Amino acid sequence: MNEAILEPELPICDPHHHLWDYPGSRYLLPELLADVQSGHAVESTVFVECTAFYRAGVPERMSFVGETEFVNGVAAMTASGRYGKVRACEGIVSRADLSEGASVRDVLEAHVDAGNGRFRGIRHAGAWDASDKIRVSHTHPPQGLYSTAKFREGFAQLGPLDLSFEAWQYHPQLPEVAKLADAFPNTRILLDHVGGPLGIGPYAGKRQEVFELWAAGVRDLAKRGNVSVKLGGLGMAICGFDFHKRDSLPGSEELAAAWKPYLETCIEAFGHERAMFESNFPVDKVSCSYATLWNAFKRVAQGAGADEKRWLFRDAARRFYRLAG
Repeated sequence: MNEAILEPELPICDPHHHLWDYPGSRYLLPELLADVQSGHAVESTVFVECTAFYRAGVPERMSFVGETEFVNGVAAMTASGRYGKVRACEGIVSRADLSEGASVRDVLEAHVDAGNGRFRGIRHAGAWDASDKIRVSHTHPPQGLYSTAKFREGFAQLGPLDLSFEAWQYHPQLPEVAKLADAFPNTRILLDHVGGPLGIGPYAGKRQEVFELWAAGVRDLAKRGNVSVKLGGLGMAICGFDFHKRDSLPGSEELAAAWKPYLETCIEAFGHERAMFESNFPVDKVSCSYATLWNAFKRVAQGAGADEKRWLFRDAARRFYRLAG
């Protein structure tokens, strides 16, 4: 569905997208540029780990550094100005196995070196659910990963290197993130995809029940000043909106109506300076186009003032990731 771009001059930093090249699924710089240059004023982006290009011929623990090396190259390409004004992958979030404990320090340092000033932190996904109908994260985490002693020993290495942590889990696990934030109040934590409200498997048909449990977890987590939230990811199939099953994808008005309760709950809980809209592309592409996605976000934020919009669409992300300017 083609729509007119709403507020085309509003500056955007997209703080969550991936790059990959898998059989049947390719999303590299040309595809990213086609999206970010589709009408909205996307100035910069942040890449988040997705098993893109791990280094071969090295121990597995060090293979993750290959992703940072690859993404840093993409960032250097757009930093040349050859592809216009957008600065793709201005920040890089990669993977390390924090559950190996304090010995993970050398992997983190290797990421910092490979990032050439762009590396900002680690995502160690902990999404887990007891139902076999819910897929666990690609990291194959055990139940309660974020509370294990070895994981926390590894997590403790982030702060001294001024690195942040990206939390990805499902809504029943939000209290685990709160406990982690309490244990490390000086380490910045970013909650991905509004905290992962599930709508499939045993959670299908229970939207109001799930929403209430999820909202309580979000509001409690927001009390921790070291935690911020990404506003997006609701286009994923696991959220249960089923837009991806339709012959014609929804327009921004329908998306905004469906997602508004979640997005507004997060904004109210965290405040504009700790909440940032994200694309989660190409994952959310199953539900809408990039241009439609940002139109939906702009519809949700239409009642906000200019200063609040500046934080939600650009400045909260740039401050969290320590991007210049």
